[in-house]
Amino acid sequence: MLTVYLLRHGETFYNADGNRYCGTTDIGLTEKGVQQAHAAAALLQGIDFDAVYSSPLQRAYLTARIASGEREVTADPRLMEANFGNWEGKTRAEFVAENPALWNAWAENPEHTRAGETGNTALEIVQRVDDFFNQKQKEHDGKTIMVVAHNGLNRFYMAWKLGMPLRNYRRLVQDNSTITIFNLDDAGEFSLLKLNAR
Repeated sequence: MLTVYLLRHGETFYNADGNRYCGTTDIGLTEKGVQQAHAAAALLQGIDFDAVYSSPLQRAYLTARIASGEREVTADPRLMEANFGNWEGKTRAEFVAENPALWNAWAENPEHTRAGETGNTALEIVQRVDDFFNQKQKEHDGKTIMVVAHNGLNRFYMAWKLGMPLRNYRRLVQDNSTITIFNLDDAGEFSLLKLNAR
């Protein structure tokens, strides 16, 4: 059994500017985002993590360094946020106005619709993150790890493992630098213990 403390990164400059879609754009943390990461560190103090993993994007990597108490962090590209294509840098209101049909297709069938025309499908996202967690379950069986990633990726993975239609991923909430805890057994069975704690 692997225990995972799954965090979303702290607030970014895009989050603070009308919640623009960051995606694979490498946006930094605001001062508030840094403070959120320190608040997570205070909550997690005293937990013995076997390893700490992060998306290579700076907003997640810095959050992982701070939240883990400046432990060594291993960046893994499988944890990168979804590529949102032409939607990156824009608010939802902006890109929906540009192409409402594309947003409707994504909202109804993200498994096979490319985000922002040129980005990822939800199926591509869950396949790579599922591969990551299955590998880590074998490497750290019986242990506890911290993983810091992204809002879209985290919610797609949890929806997938909970058996939800991927179009419902937005019904799962993970605010900046909040903590979600789950177990993953050697058969890949997922048990959600805590969601969006702060």
